[in-house]
Amino acid sequence: MYEALLEEEIFVGIEERRIRGFRGIQLLRRDVGDEGEFVTIMRFESLDAVIEFAGGDYEVAVVPSAARAVLSHFDERSQHYEIKAERRGEPSHRSSS
Repeated sequence: MYEALLEEEIFVGIEERRIRGFRGIQLLRRDVGDEGEFVTIMRFESLDAVIEFAGGDYEVAVVPSAARAVLSHFDERSQHYEIKAERRGEPSHRSSS
């Protein structure tokens, strides 16, 4: 339910805002006991772009009311990191049989 909400509504809404410096968003999921745990990773090219997305107190987590309604709990604060190094692997080549 939360996963579909993110992909079909929340991610689309973020993209439609056309935030200058927004570079993308990823959704990660893992099972923890009888719950699913989700992490979203958003990429921005600058802190100014983060502030345009989240507002002046940019460490307050942006969790829309629709998401709050289906989550059992979530982090109230966001963490922000700078990418200092990155390597990308070869793209996988899948055959379509």
